[in-house]
Amino acid sequence: MAKSFLGRRSGEKQEMAFVDHLEELRWHIIRSVIVILVMAVIIFINIRWVYENIIAGPINPSFVSYKALCDFSHWLHIGDALCMPPVKVILQTTVVGGQFLSAISISFIGAFIAAFPYVFWEFWRFVKPALKPKEVKNTRFIIFWVSFFFFLGAAFGYFILGPFTFNFLTSFKLGFMVETKPTINDYLDNLTNIVLGCGLAFELPVLSFALTRIGIITPGLLKRSRKFAIVVILIVAAVITPSPDWMSQLIVFIPLFLLYQLSVLISSRVYKKMEKESEEWS
Repeated sequence: MAKSFLGRRSGEKQEMAFVDHLEELRWHIIRSVIVILVMAVIIFINIRWVYENIIAGPINPSFVSYKALCDFSHWLHIGDALCMPPVKVILQTTVVGGQFLSAISISFIGAFIAAFPYVFWEFWRFVKPALKPKEVKNTRFIIFWVSFFFFLGAAFGYFILGPFTFNFLTSFKLGFMVETKPTINDYLDNLTNIVLGCGLAFELPVLSFALTRIGIITPGLLKRSRKFAIVVILIVAAVITPSPDWMSQLIVFIPLFLLYQLSVLISSRVYKKMEKESEEWS
């Protein structure tokens, strides 16, 4: 009888702990959603400026990347290899409320990108109590590095990959009787895939650090898997870039491969540090 009672009390405590964790997670999600909503409202109030100066940037003939890439091409002494004629595209919508719905999409997507550090901070606050003090110490500045690589990837997609992609897609001609008239939703989908795809792909070094600390991967495994990683990176480059031209995919492949090499170096450093700590403990 006593064992049965104690078992029942233990089960109730475990259930209460699980419910408490769910409640805590709910509040982390609520706070993240509130911040995203506030950012979305701010963007929506300034939607015209945001659209004209940020969203429509890669298809604006005066976009800064066109001149910068051309100057960089001349500096490398490769002629006009990176020079692109500025695209001239007029987006359209085929439904009555299309522009309003696009404004809503721009507001929420932009709000998520802007609030990414805070959202990750809330996620980290939820996960942190489950870690040991030593593990927490080894993850100092994690919010900074995750945010840094995310924004670095997003900037790469927006300023470099975006212009190449849209320049190719809008200038490609199937025949003289076909004219490209993209909808704003189609443009937003492509731009979102490029920016968010690059932002997440650039998290590879942070992921390597975390998985090495956990013990899932080792630098030796990463080195042995380099050939398979190249294939995976090529597939990721093909998914991120909507355009099928080899130049856009190469532009994505090179930084991702360099990030993979950086991940190997980070994993090696972390692994050596773990071995040293293990020897000191022994």
